[in-house]
Amino acid sequence: MGNRKQPFGYKMCMGEIVIQKSEAELVQEIFRRYIAGGSLNELTEALRQQDIPYDEGRLWNKNMVARILADTRYTGEKGYPKLIDKEQLIAANKKRSNKPHLPKKTEAQKVLRRLCGTPPSERVEQSVTDLLNGLANCPDRIRYQRSSTPAAHFKTQEALDNALEQQPIDEDNAKTLILQLAAEQYAALGNEEYETNRLRRLFAAFECVAEL
Repeated sequence: MGNRKQPFGYKMCMGEIVIQKSEAELVQEIFRRYIAGGSLNELTEALRQQDIPYDEGRLWNKNMVARILADTRYTGEKGYPKLIDKEQLIAANKKRSNKPHLPKKTEAQKVLRRLCGTPPSERVEQSVTDLLNGLANCPDRIRYQRSSTPAAHFKTQEALDNALEQQPIDEDNAKTLILQLAAEQYAALGNEEYETNRLRRLFAAFECVAEL
């Protein structure tokens, strides 16, 4: 489901909160493996290898796993059906308390936060990740709008063509026109083409990532 309204492992049925069997079994497996010594990274990698998503269209990440491990509703609180014993939640929280609660922000996450002005949501981070991976897979998608050729350029080119057709060729005049044409072409150049090629090279060397 997109925009999850119930904790992972539950669903609404006829106005009541009930267990979503396949998700609930995954919740129980997450707690068992974490308490047995598995790390958030190991659990995240394992979850990405199976078919049940946390949220439709999104890859599992450490924040999703950490959110499940911290949710007291799985013990039967607040009217939710019980999925785990309180002892399991306590054991998981004890293990988590010995580590930072929030993963250290990467440089990419810091840049995105500055651009957004506020901490971006996980959905925004995933959208940006998908965009970057798409450009890495196909850098040629980065394009620029070519500007129209100035009228003066055509006039100089025409004058040069005429000068080269006349025999004998007036070499001084032809040289002057060639230099003038080159100057006009240089003046008409923007930095769009340079930046486009630079970005293409950067993304060609970019390795796809699962998260920022």
